[in-house]
Amino acid sequence: MPINPDLLNILACPKCKGEIQLNEQEDGLICSVCQVIYPIRDDIPIMLIDEAFPLKS
Repeated sequence: MPINPDLLNILACPKCKGEIQLNEQEDGLICSVCQVIYPIRDDIPIMLIDEAFPLKS
């Protein structure tokens, strides 16, 4: 089940409060400002700074 577009519109990066976007695999949310990906597990975005991992170039 994909992430609801309405939910994506209200979510923000917990670190910088910037916009996030769904990645191509639809298994994470990208913050391009902080260069991190917040994982999505069991259709739930894990929006914790400690759970984010660096964005690969």
